[in-house]
Amino acid sequence: MPPDVRRAGIVGAGSIGIAFALVFARAGWRVRLFDPDRARRAAAPAEIASRLADLAHFALLDESAACIAARVELVESLEAAAADADLVQECAPERVELKRALFAQLDRAAPPHAILASASSFLCASAFVDETVAGRARCLVAHPGNPPYLIPVIEIVPAPFTAEHATARAIALYQAAGLTPVRVKKEIAGFIFNRLQGAVLREAYCLVRDGIASIDDIDTVMRDGLAPRWSVTGPFETVDLNTRGGIASHAQKMGPSYERMGAERGQSDPWTSELVARVTAARRAALPLDQWDARVTWRDRRLMHLARHRRAVALDDD
Repeated sequence: MPPDVRRAGIVGAGSIGIAFALVFARAGWRVRLFDPDRARRAAAPAEIASRLADLAHFALLDESAACIAARVELVESLEAAAADADLVQECAPERVELKRALFAQLDRAAPPHAILASASSFLCASAFVDETVAGRARCLVAHPGNPPYLIPVIEIVPAPFTAEHATARAIALYQAAGLTPVRVKKEIAGFIFNRLQGAVLREAYCLVRDGIASIDDIDTVMRDGLAPRWSVTGPFETVDLNTRGGIASHAQKMGPSYERMGAERGQSDPWTSELVARVTAARRAALPLDQWDARVTWRDRRLMHLARHRRAVALDDD
């Protein structure tokens, strides 16, 4: 094997562990996958083959499915998965004590240069890695979108004790694997992804509870309304482009209404003038107002591409 081939160890062969195996193998890495459940290990090759077949069907592979699958090795111990790894990805259930035990084992088993990353959805690394872990400076959270071989964003969440060089190396490794790392500046439960998702879900549950809308109607508004826009531009750029004058104009016109809606739910998170100024400065640095009209045209054309694709998919479904 060429010395520059990267190696990933994955602990946990559930849906996320399988998905990470595909991410790394598709990027040319050698992967060792372990799960303590013998039945899970036995099921993993067929699941990998099935997902690769789907990716091949949609022309999302650059080489044969068989070639990619051959890079994934099922192993029978955590130590075997971690041996020689550049990156160890823990994909165990969201339980503090379980992750604490796993990271203690991984720190002993993995080579000193390896990054130890948890796919935790809500728990921060400081919740399950303590001073008894000698190599805790290389430990952090790397929370993916699900599945990461289709949704490339991955949140990199260092703990206060994580070394800066370890964070930088983790970002470089995930980028090399074809993912899009976003560094979370400090620990917070749920990170960015699940805090945004949680805000939408909390309101969706309230709308159902209060008899405002049905579940299907809420899904329709998201699927056919907010989601297409947000797949092209995120929430800040969306409102920046929705109002002539940009996000400062939007905040002036719409901010009080959003504040009242928040107050209905017992929230007090006003968009202060200082906060709006900070967001506005970032948006104007990214898009000067003299380029606003051109960016709106770009957005609309991207939505047209998306609409054409969705129409074609609907016809295929028929």
